[in-house]
Amino acid sequence: MNATTIKISQLLLNEGQIEGLPRNPRFIRDARFMALVKSIKDLPEMLELRELIVVPFRKKFVVIGGNMRLRAITELGYTEAPCKILQTQTPAHILRQIAIKDNISFGNDDSDALANEWDKNELDSWGYEFPVFEDLDEDAEPEEKLPKPDEDDMIAVTLNEEEKEVWLQAKEHIGIKNDKKAIFRLIEFMYQCENEE
Repeated sequence: MNATTIKISQLLLNEGQIEGLPRNPRFIRDARFMALVKSIKDLPEMLELRELIVVPFRKKFVVIGGNMRLRAITELGYTEAPCKILQTQTPAHILRQIAIKDNISFGNDDSDALANEWDKNELDSWGYEFPVFEDLDEDAEPEEKLPKPDEDDMIAVTLNEEEKEVWLQAKEHIGIKNDKKAIFRLIEFMYQCENEE
């Protein structure tokens, strides 16, 4: 499938106009939208690498993948966009898959590598969002169940009696009873101390 350039006036956002294809379920908030606009402005070559995915519809084209990018390039004053055109007879169930799969990130970021090997200012300027740890409420019930032992995001710590006593004293000292919350608070404290040096 080759890419082609299409005038923006010929491109339609997916608003559910194709039977069997619901409207685009993605939205973007103002700050993130401006980050996308900046990203395209700073590196327009990315549009050639990640074209809009469109399907012919009533002498125009509905955007199946890239609705937010279309909004951003319209904001930037572009008059045309690189697109990959699906066949007119592409079934709705395939269009639905493409619309969703275009936005799924199957991988996970390695936070340690990002923090230690990449330049934070560059990442910020490119629109990368770092995870935010909320201020933990000691009295709040956990919103999710604990992970199963075989899940990647679980850390198991085995303490002997002496270590357990030190851990209990540390939790009491910082005033948090929940182990998970206490660990995050201690990590945050160590990080702050390290950055003050």
